Amino acid sequence: MRLKLLIPLLAGAILAVSCGTPKNIVYFQDLPSGVPTDVMPESQIRLRPEDKIAIVVNCNDPKITSLFNLPYTPTRLGSASEATSSYSQGISGYTLDGNGNIDFPVLGTLHIAGMRREEVASYVKEQLISRELTKDAVVTVEFMNLSVSVLGEVSRPGRYNITRDNFTLFDALSSAGDLTIQAKRDGVIVLREEEGKQKKYVVNMCSAQEVLQSPVYYLQQNDMVYVEPNDVRARQSTLNGNNVLSTSFWVSIASLLSTYVLFFLRK
Repeated sequence: MRLKLLIPLLAGAILAVSCGTPKNIVYFQDLPSGVPTDVMPESQIRLRPEDKIAIVVNCNDPKITSLFNLPYTPTRLGSASEATSSYSQGISGYTLDGNGNIDFPVLGTLHIAGMRREEVASYVKEQLISRELTKDAVVTVEFMNLSVSVLGEVSRPGRYNITRDNFTLFDALSSAGDLTIQAKRDGVIVLREEEGKQKKYVVNMCSAQEVLQSPVYYLQQNDMVYVEPNDVRARQSTLNGNNVLSTSFWVSIASLLSTYVLFFLRK
């Protein structure tokens, strides 16, 4: 009969675990199959001071081409740096100064802050043609140091490069290996600097409508995505880790039960 006293103890422990089980795990819970949902208008990356980009100009005449492209300068420890015009090894980039300008070969100072990649390419091409430097230039622009940070309950926290113009919240989370099972999906935080101040946005990944229409659905350079832990995960980080999901808790319970069993058996 005394063994029956152990049942409430075990039931209480199981109940505590079940109450801590996260319910909001599935994405897009409010999205019916086959029903179209409005998406936030595309928001392409616009360049800012200190952004670094690569600008490559190609013409039919290799000599003219070489005038408008920075040489690549590989630097290795213990060896001298040698400039080369071989683009197979890479190419140097342009970093926008505090005023949003770059110093472009032959053309001089160009103000490109606030422009999109395609706008920079068109602007450089127009300058080359208008100054009669070339008529058949093909200009391509690529991001070099633009990135976002992804922290918290994701598989691979870190800083990830922006690889295309319309870089979404899903792109960032996918790069970080997706949310862990212990992530708080209805409270993903995005911090963004706007007008010199940090602004916080909270996104519920369980709601397709909220995600797709969020101002931070399309990320910008230097955005920080932080995924909060759910309640179960938060309880695991108590001061001594002695909670219902910790090893120490269950060791203590097992030890206590063993003591009770031995005590009752000896009776």
